[in-house]
Amino acid sequence: MAALQAANLFGVAGKRVLVTGGGSGIGAMMAAGFAANGASVIIASRNAEALAATAAEVKKTTSADIEIVVADLGSRAGCEALAAEVAAEPLDVLVNNSGTSWGEPLDRESGRANWGWDKVLDLNVKAPFYLTRALRPALEAAAGAGAPARVVMVGSVAGLTHQPTPTHAYDTSKAALHSLTKKFASDLAPKVTVNAIAPGFVPSRMTKGLEAWGITLDGIAKHVPLGRVGAAADMAGAALFFSSPAGSWVSGVVLPVDGGHLAQGIPMPGDL
Repeated sequence: MAALQAANLFGVAGKRVLVTGGGSGIGAMMAAGFAANGASVIIASRNAEALAATAAEVKKTTSADIEIVVADLGSRAGCEALAAEVAAEPLDVLVNNSGTSWGEPLDRESGRANWGWDKVLDLNVKAPFYLTRALRPALEAAAGAGAPARVVMVGSVAGLTHQPTPTHAYDTSKAALHSLTKKFASDLAPKVTVNAIAPGFVPSRMTKGLEAWGITLDGIAKHVPLGRVGAAADMAGAALFFSSPAGSWVSGVVLPVDGGHLAQGIPMPGDL
């Protein structure tokens, strides 16, 4: 019965984990969760200062060391360079979290539309594809009998139902990422599971950008059935489930973690 004990079901101690976009927001929350539970964590992003600050904060609260790698995942070359840097040893878990957003009303023609769409699709869709493909050998090397390696995509409820904001590229990119999750789940089985977490509204630099469209986290919380926005434990808990023995027979799933927000629909800005 030891296998049914929580420490064994949800344990990730000793696993080697890469979290992209791990210097802030949801990526930092997940990285802290893995580190607090004994995993060996690597965080990567373009922002060296943010990575260093997150690593220092995690060490302060968990006594765990986090490895940092500065990487630009906005291009295939950048993804493959990161893979080359971390693939010297088997990789148990890849968390594809790096992402960005951009929005502009349809009737506004700023001249930045091509740039916005390219930037969002490059980081939110192409990067997970190129990075996962490049790290496939390292992931498969970590797999054991009945213990597949894991890929966790960070999608969004906006990929399941569009937001009431002109974030066309972002919403589309997350829907594409959810589809890629299911495609990869088929392609990489049985040595690797691939699942996606679709967060609702969680405090981050990206969600703060919604204020430009009249949406605030305080306003959102009033409309979430469970009465609040997301927190670090919510994001880390979902990632730990997919990455632990408890999630070893789960693949191709897109899991909304949103306080029930999606179930009742996302309200319009005027309601917030």
